Amino acid sequence: MESHEWFENTDEGKVYYRANYYLGGKWTIMTTTQKRNPTWTDMTPPSEEALRELRDIIWKKYQRKRLPWERVVELDKLLGDEPQPKPH
Repeated sequence: MESHEWFENTDEGKVYYRANYYLGGKWTIMTTTQKRNPTWTDMTPPSEEALRELRDIIWKKYQRKRLPWERVVELDKLLGDEPQPKPH
Protein backbone atom coordinates (compact mmCIF):
# COMPACT_ATOMS: atom_id res chain seq x y z
CA MET A 1 0.00 0.00 0.00
CA GLU A 2 1.17 3.52 -0.85
CA SER A 3 0.05 6.48 1.19
CA HIS A 4 0.04 10.15 0.15
CA GLU A 5 -0.88 13.06 2.42
CA TRP A 6 -1.65 16.76 1.97
CA PHE A 7 -3.68 19.47 3.66
CA GLU A 8 -5.89 22.35 2.68
CA ASN A 9 -6.56 25.58 4.55
CA THR A 10 -10.27 26.38 4.90
CA ASP A 11 -12.27 29.00 6.78
CA GLU A 12 -12.81 26.44 9.56
CA GLY A 13 -9.10 25.51 9.77
CA LYS A 14 -6.90 22.90 8.15
CA VAL A 15 -8.34 19.78 6.57
CA TYR A 16 -5.88 16.89 6.23
CA TYR A 17 -6.18 14.29 3.47
CA ARG A 18 -4.68 10.83 3.16
CA ALA A 19 -4.92 8.83 -0.06
CA ASN A 20 -4.08 5.14 -0.03
CA TYR A 21 -3.30 3.11 -3.13
CA TYR A 22 -3.81 -0.64 -2.92
CA LEU A 23 -2.49 -3.25 -5.31
CA GLY A 24 -5.07 -3.81 -7.99
CA GLY A 25 -5.54 -0.10 -8.64
CA LYS A 26 -7.91 0.83 -5.80
CA TRP A 27 -7.69 4.32 -4.29
CA THR A 28 -9.25 5.46 -1.01
CA ILE A 29 -9.19 9.01 0.33
CA MET A 30 -9.76 9.92 3.97
CA THR A 31 -10.03 13.28 5.73
CA THR A 32 -9.59 14.65 9.24
CA THR A 33 -9.31 18.04 10.91
CA GLN A 34 -7.01 16.85 13.69
CA LYS A 35 -3.24 16.69 13.32
CA ARG A 36 -2.67 14.78 16.55
CA ASN A 37 -4.63 11.61 17.23
CA PRO A 38 -6.68 11.95 14.05
CA THR A 39 -10.00 10.24 13.46
CA TRP A 40 -10.04 9.59 9.72
CA THR A 41 -13.30 9.70 7.76
CA ASP A 42 -13.58 7.96 4.38
CA MET A 43 -14.62 10.09 1.43
CA THR A 44 -16.99 7.76 -0.36
CA PRO A 45 -17.01 8.57 -3.20
CA PRO A 46 -14.00 10.92 -3.25
CA SER A 47 -14.72 14.41 -4.56
CA GLU A 48 -13.35 15.41 -7.95
CA GLU A 49 -11.46 18.25 -6.25
CA ALA A 50 -9.68 15.80 -3.92
CA LEU A 51 -8.86 13.45 -6.82
CA ARG A 52 -7.44 16.33 -8.88
CA GLU A 53 -5.27 17.45 -5.95
CA LEU A 54 -4.08 13.84 -5.55
CA ARG A 55 -3.33 13.67 -9.28
CA ASP A 56 -1.19 16.81 -8.96
CA ILE A 57 0.73 15.29 -6.01
CA ILE A 58 1.24 12.00 -7.90
CA TRP A 59 2.45 13.93 -10.97
CA LYS A 60 5.05 15.78 -8.90
CA LYS A 61 6.24 12.53 -7.30
CA TYR A 62 6.49 10.92 -10.74
CA GLN A 63 8.65 13.83 -11.93
CA ARG A 64 11.03 13.18 -9.02
CA LYS A 65 11.11 9.48 -10.01
CA ARG A 66 9.36 8.38 -6.82
CA LEU A 67 6.37 6.72 -8.52
CA PRO A 68 5.73 4.87 -11.79
CA TRP A 69 3.89 6.56 -14.68
CA GLU A 70 1.02 4.07 -14.29
CA ARG A 71 -0.19 5.88 -11.11
CA VAL A 72 -0.72 9.08 -13.11
CA VAL A 73 -2.53 7.18 -15.88
CA GLU A 74 -4.80 5.40 -13.36
CA LEU A 75 -5.87 8.70 -11.81
CA ASP A 76 -6.48 10.25 -15.23
CA LYS A 77 -8.78 7.33 -16.09
CA LEU A 78 -10.54 7.59 -12.71
CA LEU A 79 -11.15 11.29 -13.37
CA GLY A 80 -12.44 10.55 -16.87
CA ASP A 81 -9.58 12.46 -18.50
CA GLU A 82 -7.68 11.23 -21.52
CA PRO A 83 -4.36 9.87 -20.21
CA GLN A 84 -1.40 11.88 -21.41
CA PRO A 85 1.42 10.11 -23.26
CA LYS A 86 4.38 9.27 -21.08
CA PRO A 87 6.93 12.11 -21.10
CA HIS A 88 10.44 11.20 -22.19
